[in-house]
Amino acid sequence: MLIRTAIFKPATQLVGFLLQEAANQIDSAYQPKPGEHRKARVGLQVQCLFGSFVICRDYYYHPGKQEGHYPVDGALGLEGAYTPALARLICLEGADQSSYQQAQEHLQDTGGIEVSARQIQRVVQRVGAEAQAWQERSALPGSCDAPIMYISADATGVPMRQEELEGRSGKQPDGTAKTRSAYLGCVFTQHRRDEKGRPIRDYDSTTYVSTMKPLEDFGPMLRQEAIGRGVGQAEQVVLLIDGAPGLENMGHLNFEGATQIVDFYHGAEHAGQVVEALLGSKEHPQFKAQRSRWVRRLLRNGLENLIQETRQQCAGQPQAQAVEDELGYFVRNVERMKYGTFRRQGFFIGSGVIEAGCKTVIGSRCKQSGMFWGEPGAQNILALRCIRASRRLHQFWKHRLNSQVARNDPLALAA
Repeated sequence: MLIRTAIFKPATQLVGFLLQEAANQIDSAYQPKPGEHRKARVGLQVQCLFGSFVICRDYYYHPGKQEGHYPVDGALGLEGAYTPALARLICLEGADQSSYQQAQEHLQDTGGIEVSARQIQRVVQRVGAEAQAWQERSALPGSCDAPIMYISADATGVPMRQEELEGRSGKQPDGTAKTRSAYLGCVFTQHRRDEKGRPIRDYDSTTYVSTMKPLEDFGPMLRQEAIGRGVGQAEQVVLLIDGAPGLENMGHLNFEGATQIVDFYHGAEHAGQVVEALLGSKEHPQFKAQRSRWVRRLLRNGLENLIQETRQQCAGQPQAQAVEDELGYFVRNVERMKYGTFRRQGFFIGSGVIEAGCKTVIGSRCKQSGMFWGEPGAQNILALRCIRASRRLHQFWKHRLNSQVARNDPLALAA
């Protein structure tokens, strides 16, 4: 600790000197915007990775406007009173640790950096709002040399504060909700199969997007991600989702012509519900055997025969309507559950990638015990986590720095 303190002191002085020299050059070269007036030179206590120092820079104001403008702050990429390197680390810790308090402690323990949990939250939320906007941007068509591109999506509930849930129905006994849906989408590619013919996901090919907005907004956002990944050049596009009608419709609207596959594990789960309705209980001696039979035949394109046989088996029985209700899931998805065909084509039939993403990207940060979120708070932190999981932090921070620098341009078009 003493060695670190001794090293950090001259490092802080050096960074402060370099940034002050840069600030002087920026202020001397700055061209005020029309109607903008220089008022004074103002000092700012800046914190970097090694400590804090003061830099002085010019302040400009525009009569009639409440907020002034510091050209140096934008040109240097300062996030409030933090240097870009420290702001990036604060966002990384705030998004990755299980709480803002833990992020505070981790920064202190590992780097001797003193930033309060409240300040970490403020920086994360300010930067996270732009991270979400960056996720939603219109993408330029990318390139893709993979024979198969997969697009997958799912939703998971995030516990919310009471005011965020007013008027929303849910699964509680009284019909109220405790959570709101966060949508997560991912795109990944496949080039090859293993020696047994099983598909292999391309290493580091998975990218993510997320939102707390409705499904109608999520679909186009996921489509933009696929466009940026080169969906137009992929030989085969596979939409791998569960059997929810909303996601199916989203797929038809945004990925026309894609091969839709209902996640096999959701299908197997619903097979158990059909058998339970047929036998009356999971405790029935034949339950496990019949459920296994359903699963095996699902893998051999036997769904249509299973539906017909099950209807015949319960015809005229008291449980016939309950069985028919459970069969409805399969009747709606016959074409999307031809698992034997999909396996021969070398496709994934399980949505393990997006299921794991819901746990690691969303659940491990936003579904901790005792957590209750506001919509912006959850959405912004998930945006940063998606960008990190997609290995795009450098791209995002470069974009953010360029956006801040553009504020100094006197031409309105550049802004």
